Amino acid sequence: MDELKRQIKEIIVSSLELEDIQPENIVDDEPIFGAGLGLDSIDALELGVALKKKFGVKFSAESKDNKKHFASVNALAEFIAKEKQIG
Repeated sequence: MDELKRQIKEIIVSSLELEDIQPENIVDDEPIFGAGLGLDSIDALELGVALKKKFGVKFSAESKDNKKHFASVNALAEFIAKEKQIG
């Protein structure tokens, strides 16, 4: 799971071109959006596309769980791990 979290952090930084943030500085359980890294809904779309390309997971625009999945690196890692087991 640590390797998955590391990859997610690298994708966050590279896909969103966060020049002032290093992957190792992102805290696993801190919010990604709002007060956390300060990301917005456009960033969520870009991040969702990047995660789909890397891990083959899909986020449904209609899903009420998206906010929960994108809450933190930990939440994304849990979602991706679960989806990869199912799919």
